[in-house]
Amino acid sequence: MSLYSKRGVSAQKEEVHQATRGLDPGLYPDAFCKIYPDYLSNDKDWVNIMHADGAGTKSILAYLYWRETGDLSVWKGIAQDAIVMNLDDLLCVGVTSPLLFSSTIDRNKRLIPGEVLEAIIEGTRSFFELMSTHGIDIHYLGGETADVGDLVRTITVNGTMMARWPNAKLITNQKIAPGDVIIGLASFGQASYESAYNSGLASNGLTSARHDSLHKTYGARFPESYDSGLDESVVYIGPHQLSDLIDIGHQQVSVGHLLLSPTRTFAPVLASMITHHFDAIHGLVHCSGGGQTKCLKYLPGPLKVIKDNLFTPPPVFDLVQKASGADAREMYQVFNMGTRMEIYTSEDQAERLMELARSFGVEAQLIGRVESASGKSLEILAGSQRLQF
Repeated sequence: MSLYSKRGVSAQKEEVHQATRGLDPGLYPDAFCKIYPDYLSNDKDWVNIMHADGAGTKSILAYLYWRETGDLSVWKGIAQDAIVMNLDDLLCVGVTSPLLFSSTIDRNKRLIPGEVLEAIIEGTRSFFELMSTHGIDIHYLGGETADVGDLVRTITVNGTMMARWPNAKLITNQKIAPGDVIIGLASFGQASYESAYNSGLASNGLTSARHDSLHKTYGARFPESYDSGLDESVVYIGPHQLSDLIDIGHQQVSVGHLLLSPTRTFAPVLASMITHHFDAIHGLVHCSGGGQTKCLKYLPGPLKVIKDNLFTPPPVFDLVQKASGADAREMYQVFNMGTRMEIYTSEDQAERLMELARSFGVEAQLIGRVESASGKSLEILAGSQRLQF
């Protein structure tokens, strides 16, 4: 059993998929988000799309960092995480704007004061202002903030995003076909719309990243930061303090900042692509939960995806892997490993799409291709290993 499983979490969400197997798959089962008829206006030319997600256990990392440093600004990053995990999923079906957003924050009031809530709400507002400068209008409709200390040990930060969208402008992944190439967008570096280096970790796999990287003393000092029912052998087993410095190129970045880099949005890049090169986009996959294996869920038929030119994983993933001893298979199933967005397109369109991404300071390269097959399968070249899924 993997460390991830021993901590009561699953990269593939098998039990969740089993529990929801009877739900309506929507109009386009291979699309990255569920798409439904326009129930609001009953217009056959439009659809309704609603998506819910959040920052996950990254909020616990923010709690540790804030308690240790007193730095409230870390909560603004958590606000961004909760938004981007919705926004970038909706982008994968072609939605750009306008969008509606409602937040859900549950806190243990005894440990989380009002100033933390204010930082999260301010972070939400400022991120929406930034997106508006790139033509992405997100309207903040409030939400629910509840004091539920009996349920929540620290704080959870989630959100729901909704759009009404024209059917003719959807990306449903049905166009993915043999011969397509796959463009990967890097999750790390510093995009033109970011104010600092982004480690690329995003908001998936943070249970592993936190416990595998941070020192046992965090559990002793902050017992509210983990499930007390876990075996102590998997609780905070790493070598690092949040203040430890790691060399990143020509600069040093703290472990805390690496683990808490706000999830990069690809909204400015994808909105421009969707607006100007819609027909060139055959499919989009956000490598979130499930990491580099996420694409298997959204292939429209018996196809083989070969990823043999992924970005070299940035330092944060090396830090996590060395601390945990996880093998390559588990790392690529849990984490994005530096490549967090996949664009499926024809070979003759690829270069112009990559140049557009690079104009925003986002690294882009051909990471693989699609081949015909008797079933759905995936092959990943990870260093010298070829992983089969």
